[in-house]
Amino acid sequence: MSNFEQFHVDFYQSNYTIDDQEEGYNSYGSNENLCGNRKSQAGEQSPASAFAPSETLLSSQSFTGQILQPTYSPDTLSHLSYADGLDEEPPLLEELGINFEHVWQKTLTVLNPMKPADGNIMNETDLTGPVVFCLALGATLLLAGKVHFGYVYGISAIGCLAMHALLNLMSVAGVSHGCVASVLGYCLLPMVILSSSAVIFSLQGILGSLLALFIIGWCSLSASKIFTSALAMEGQQLLIAYPCALLYGLFALLTVF
Repeated sequence: MSNFEQFHVDFYQSNYTIDDQEEGYNSYGSNENLCGNRKSQAGEQSPASAFAPSETLLSSQSFTGQILQPTYSPDTLSHLSYADGLDEEPPLLEELGINFEHVWQKTLTVLNPMKPADGNIMNETDLTGPVVFCLALGATLLLAGKVHFGYVYGISAIGCLAMHALLNLMSVAGVSHGCVASVLGYCLLPMVILSSSAVIFSLQGILGSLLALFIIGWCSLSASKIFTSALAMEGQQLLIAYPCALLYGLFALLTVF
């Protein structure tokens, strides 16, 4: 028995004292009080706010509108303004620089050499009519058995560059390449009439030569009239008509021969 009692005493022997027990009890009581205070503060809140996330609470507090009425943000306002801007945009043809009214007015000005030209309209760099007339000239020459598309484009490019250099030397304001190409291209319309007549009958004769001279004078007169009106070069129409006649004479040679 003595050995068992000694083993019992050694087994339960520790450094734990009553003071430590009281201190632990006091700390446990303070923690319990702190938890109680937190539970009481949480109990004062509503059950919905206790389980709702913080973002929802902030959004609900900052909402000042009415139910079933949308609030406008800067993003929605910018979207609405962009939609209104799409309605106010010009048509696609005007953005591409294609104005059929101006094309028709320029065509009528070329067809009537005695009609005064509007300098504001003729000063535009509109290449819709010139491209169409160049294609029409090449197509009518093709119907007559002459494949001269390369000559038509080559002579047109060289003639535009030469006339651009000449007009910049003669005028004070100067002129752009687009304006020169537009005027010379529109004035090519009478030459299309000459090439169309070559499909019906041969121009290699006196009648054909007279008709070719008439068409050359028509084209050069229309081009010089438009250049003098657009560049304010009064009194210099004959000086401009001479190089224009040389240019359109090359197209007439392609058509006749």
